[in-house]
Amino acid sequence: MIKKEMIAMLLAGGQGSRLGVLTTRMAKPAVPFGGRYRIIDFPLSNCINSGIDTVGVLTQYQPLRLNTHIGIGIPWDLDRNIGGVTILPPFERNIHSEWYTGTANAIYQNIEYMESYHPEYVLILSGDHIYKMDYEVMLDFHRQNNAAVTIAAMPVPLEEAKRFGIVITDENRRITEFEEKPEEPHGNLASMGIYIFTWEVLKEALIANENQPNLDFGKHVIPYCHDRGERLYAYEYSSYWKDVGTLYSYWQANMELIDIVPEFNLYEEYWKIYTKCETLPPQYLSKESYAESSIIGEGSEIYGKVYNSVIGCDVRIGAGTVVRDSIIMNSTEVGKSCELNKVIVAENVRIGDGVVMGAGEEKENETDPEIYNHGLVTVAEHSLIPDGLRVGKNTVLGGKFDAADFPEGELSSGRTFIKAGERR
Repeated sequence: MIKKEMIAMLLAGGQGSRLGVLTTRMAKPAVPFGGRYRIIDFPLSNCINSGIDTVGVLTQYQPLRLNTHIGIGIPWDLDRNIGGVTILPPFERNIHSEWYTGTANAIYQNIEYMESYHPEYVLILSGDHIYKMDYEVMLDFHRQNNAAVTIAAMPVPLEEAKRFGIVITDENRRITEFEEKPEEPHGNLASMGIYIFTWEVLKEALIANENQPNLDFGKHVIPYCHDRGERLYAYEYSSYWKDVGTLYSYWQANMELIDIVPEFNLYEEYWKIYTKCETLPPQYLSKESYAESSIIGEGSEIYGKVYNSVIGCDVRIGAGTVVRDSIIMNSTEVGKSCELNKVIVAENVRIGDGVVMGAGEEKENETDPEIYNHGLVTVAEHSLIPDGLRVGKNTVLGGKFDAADFPEGELSSGRTFIKAGERR
């Protein structure tokens, strides 16, 4: 009989609509991060660094890029005969078919997978957060307190608390109250969406709530366990953790990697972040180039100047071009004599010569101000940007453009231009 002490279930099916055009063709966990990684690399690396060798990855929205990246789990040493990594998409059943309709519903639909390992504990993770955590330490806390459920939590500013599930605890960290996104929170200790369940408790709670519409951990499963008098504890986490669910937080998290003393350090030997590696030549910086406080990926060629930016792999930046405070993703080419300021450029983009991005005064975006803000310029993958174009702030472009698309040679601040066939 196969038996694992603890297995992990990694929720990676989210659309990530608040990342705008970055998630048009891929799930949020597959979005590039930090030059050479993808967001899902961080929870997967946490698992193997914590000694967890059995991970179910629950996918749904635009899974192709994510599935291709994970493969059979070789980069994370998760290519195992027993355990390892398993992709778990929704599937057709004998009685009826159903998409994953909530976080807990996705777990419920995979009870058979979990049961096959006879685990004592199940770790529930999100696939779209940037952090390093030793889940073994959290499990020790769970066992020491004889807990049924342990919720990883961290303090947040009180004014932001209503965006999270809030836990209220006693002096021993036992949870006395749980509030899911309360309008008037009674505390600021926020759930991180990381849970350890004793398996029998989780299974019973999922089955008891199986008919709940959009079955969710914060709205249904956690309150159910609390109401039944189960022992719920909060494991307080004090290190770096970032939900990169918005374009601005995603940009911010990338910029934090290149601080003089980064709060989140990619270079620690004892806690490596693993990823799928392509076979690429070394990076090249020409005699005329200059790079300062930047990450530059393998295979990139820099002929211009790069300041405070994250440059992916296989990127080419032309002579005379200046890039500041920007994220340029893999296999993108930026032409000569360009100026890019606070720009997020997705993969496989071609930017012509003499293009200026991030120019002029800041205006609210005309279509999605809650997504495209803070002065950022966002360019969708596979876009083609013509020579000499001037692009303002809080703008978004997507498509293969030519000069005729911009009669005045400009996309002014706050504008959205997504060509037919593209999506925002």
